[in-house]
Amino acid sequence: MITANKGEWSELYALFKLLCDGELSAGDENLNKINNLIYPVIRILRQEHHHLFTYVPHKSEGIVEILRGEDVFQIPLQELRDITQFLLAELQKKQTASFTIPDVENFISRYQSNKIKAKSSAKSDIRIVIYDAKIGTMPELGFSIKSKLGKPSTLLNAGKTTNFIFEIKNICLTEKEIEDFNQLALPQPIIKSRIAHLKMLGADIKFSHLNNAVFENNLILLDSLLPKIMAEAIFKYYTSTLNSVKDIFNEISYENPMKYSFEHQHPFYQFKIKKLLCEIAIGMMPGTVWTGNEIDSTGGYLVIKEDGEIICYHLYHRHEFEEYLYNNTKFEMASKTKHDFGQLFLKDNKLYLSLNLQIRFK
Repeated sequence: MITANKGEWSELYALFKLLCDGELSAGDENLNKINNLIYPVIRILRQEHHHLFTYVPHKSEGIVEILRGEDVFQIPLQELRDITQFLLAELQKKQTASFTIPDVENFISRYQSNKIKAKSSAKSDIRIVIYDAKIGTMPELGFSIKSKLGKPSTLLNAGKTTNFIFEIKNICLTEKEIEDFNQLALPQPIIKSRIAHLKMLGADIKFSHLNNAVFENNLILLDSLLPKIMAEAIFKYYTSTLNSVKDIFNEISYENPMKYSFEHQHPFYQFKIKKLLCEIAIGMMPGTVWTGNEIDSTGGYLVIKEDGEIICYHLYHRHEFEEYLYNNTKFEMASKTKHDFGQLFLKDNKLYLSLNLQIRFK
């Protein structure tokens, strides 16, 4: 029997649902369909290990044609609708981390599929050929699948590569005093309390650099001030009650630490974070050199809503994609011990504190 988690089963649900609907709906920043951005689905491609499956919906004939190499299968649309509704109901009620769904497994075996998740090395979970009547083309678009039926997924995963290093000035501590400070029993959240305690001691806390030079240069590539702007955002997250990306950047825009001129109402901070979120979404990794030319088949997201409806966001409509990311992400604290942050440390006779960046969907 195949055991998979909600996210993995959701990949199969997205495939079934799109074939049943026969169309792909673009969304706004609030996960609502945009009525004039609905595209007919011509075919769907999904890589399973050594086999490429091609799914072609024929709504007028009431079937879905499935091609696997030289093998051709036909599934009645009504049967597909029935199993799609059944799968959605199972996903909505399951509480365990991973589980089997024998009826669905039996259904996909009818066309010689035995994988719930697309090939892990594939650059997108699913590829969809749509028809764009406005310009008369049939682009092939790649998507990652994000499901709101389970735990929200991360946009940017934490690691030591995502640590931002702040220098602690105006106070001098010995190694023993640093060790004692890191052991202080302070109120939760502990990092916020440590920063407050440092300020009480007269410390001046200034951003110094990123722990990983590649990630720092990736940010500089997008905007030379982006490392400092992101440091401001992270510091705001750890020292306030805010966690929404949108709320934090609205606050930073109001404070204007970079001293931009707002004479003509340019949205400096919001513009820059939206571009960064979009680059991360299409593949930028903290520890890997990013040139912007690596934009491959994964250019967007399919979001499965709690009610089972599917909304798409893609670079094909970059503005809507950026707005969705901006409005639906938050900062999150990862494991302090695993990623080695949140404590004072001494290096080259200078005192530092590292703060970690992780971004998750709401």
